[in-house]
Amino acid sequence: MDRRGLPPPAASYVRRKRQKKEAYMRTMLAVAVAFSLLLPAHAADTKDLVGNWKLISAQRQILDTNETVDAYGGARPSGWINYSPDGRTMVMIAHEGRGKPRDAANPTDEERAKLQKTILAYGGTFNFDGKAVTTKVDISWNEAWTGTTLVRDVQLDGNRLTLKTRPAPFSADGKPSIVTLVWEKSH
Repeated sequence: MDRRGLPPPAASYVRRKRQKKEAYMRTMLAVAVAFSLLLPAHAADTKDLVGNWKLISAQRQILDTNETVDAYGGARPSGWINYSPDGRTMVMIAHEGRGKPRDAANPTDEERAKLQKTILAYGGTFNFDGKAVTTKVDISWNEAWTGTTLVRDVQLDGNRLTLKTRPAPFSADGKPSIVTLVWEKSH
């Protein structure tokens, strides 16, 4: 209203209304940008995990001594992990330098024991929350694992997958350890 109590000229009224709307939009944009900075850049999801992955390395941190050693018989164990779209996983890892029995059809008890101690394999259903994969084991090379739940912290970086176990007794010697496994996606 002007001094005489009359409505402002139409052009002035429209200009002020537009300025208020622009100020409101700038404020909303600033709020949206501020909230986007609080979110992670890219949250991984199950489709990023699905596929076949070849084991590149496996390092074990022994928690009592903080020593880091090769986890499975050397710097280059072999292994595969598969995450399928239907929520199943299968894992097989063989120690480096695993050796063959002299007679494949009739291995000695010593050879059988060595073969059993230098491999691990399990399968089950999995759930991935973007940070950790949880596997409900329903079959395993070691029946003690069957029926258990395994949790692995996950880091995805392009075609590299890093899985880190939670602290647990290591299968070979029972020492509390964390194992870090690095996998490469197979195409």
